[in-house]
Amino acid sequence: MTPRGDAHGPWGSAPPDESDRRSYAEAEPRPFWLDSPLRPEAAAPLAGEAECDLAIVGGGLSGLWAALLAQERDPGRDIVVLEGDRIAAAASGRNGGFILSSLTHGVANGLNRFADEMPALERLGRASFDAAVAAIERHAIDCDLELNGGLDVAVEPHELDWLAEGVEPLRGLGHEVELLDREAVRAEVDSPIYEGGIWQRSGAGLVDAARLCWGLARAAGELGTRLYERTPVRRVRESGAGVELETDGGRLRARRVLLATSAFRGLVGAIRRRIVPVYDYVLVTEPLSAEQRRAIGWRNRQGLGDLANQFHYYRLTPDDRILWGGYDAVYHYGGAVERAHDQRDASFALLAKHFFITFPQLEGVRFSHRWGGAIDTCTRFFAFYGTAMEGRVSYAVGHTGLGVGASRFGAEVALDLLAGRETEATRLRAVRSQPLPFPPEPLRWAAIELTRNRLAAADRRGGRRGLWLRALDRAGLGFDS
Repeated sequence: MTPRGDAHGPWGSAPPDESDRRSYAEAEPRPFWLDSPLRPEAAAPLAGEAECDLAIVGGGLSGLWAALLAQERDPGRDIVVLEGDRIAAAASGRNGGFILSSLTHGVANGLNRFADEMPALERLGRASFDAAVAAIERHAIDCDLELNGGLDVAVEPHELDWLAEGVEPLRGLGHEVELLDREAVRAEVDSPIYEGGIWQRSGAGLVDAARLCWGLARAAGELGTRLYERTPVRRVRESGAGVELETDGGRLRARRVLLATSAFRGLVGAIRRRIVPVYDYVLVTEPLSAEQRRAIGWRNRQGLGDLANQFHYYRLTPDDRILWGGYDAVYHYGGAVERAHDQRDASFALLAKHFFITFPQLEGVRFSHRWGGAIDTCTRFFAFYGTAMEGRVSYAVGHTGLGVGASRFGAEVALDLLAGRETEATRLRAVRSQPLPFPPEPLRWAAIELTRNRLAAADRRGGRRGLWLRALDRAGLGFDS
């Protein structure tokens, strides 16, 4: 059996062993959500010359929400979505499927940066979350939506203080939360490493994000949106009173453009300077037997995450598999987004080891799928918005892994910016301001690697942050979500 924790915390200091590696050796090297007979046939790529009123670059959640919202606002508008690969092939189809109302990657992160605006940000986030749920129902999108809340668990004694400190801010911002002691949290999900937890019952749920994308694409298409897949946009430039987009197969002239490019190289400088792609890795088990399900409990099917700087996130799928991801966050020098980075044995082995430490009663379970993918990270750890080319281009990027819920809000903001429409959201500093840019290479790689190293050290030292992390905190760059 995989060794339990030691003086280095619950994960221990021993490296993964061969039993950990055997557990995923035969796993499919592709995202579980995309390995589905429900995946639609690919749309044709753009070929030749075309024109439209609004071009949206990116066929993930941000881009598809933008298409649907724009089409609903103006049914006669000619809208085109250009996707470089397939709908949901990138971050929107590779994530854990946690749909949350938070716009700031958690309340603590938001309070540290925009404390005075948090009541408005939380209210707007909840309204957008509710509108997303309503749209899923209105358009009959079958995406396995479960509104069971989220459970944050402490796996070390020092994290209990963080739990206690987190309850009142959540309640003060209108959330329904319950603080759980060791006995209560293990009654929800049975793991020997749990010390306590917070169950946030409001503004949190689970979804099959790939099927959500496919449903949004269908709904937007029924309203008139044209979709082109396998159409990467290579360049965006001003052209007369509009914008011209160059693709591998042709050109598209648009009056306005909305960029929803996630971790891929930004088409305008404001994105390129502020986004880095960080790779995250995921395992999914084979379906659990009835006996295995009873062994772990989890009757209320919440999405779970632990509280460390290097944290895990995990959930049950509709067919009772466990999706288990996180912990490693890998940046590759130069920031290239490449398929070669999607598989990383060192990360899978570490995930498998930690899985069996968390659930020793599931020893012997095998993993059916393994994958990785790039997350669009910025220095404030939640999305930022803006315009370029004299307001003809807008963007919403930088969700840092929590875009399943926040993407609808970002799409709405980007549309409002493009239209020059002033709203409560666009007046907020959190929307008007932008995160500090990353330094150029090689300083970028060195700073990211040093920060990862110091975050891991803080986890080993009872959460105590050293000089480097404290300096980042003072500069407004500290990770706190």
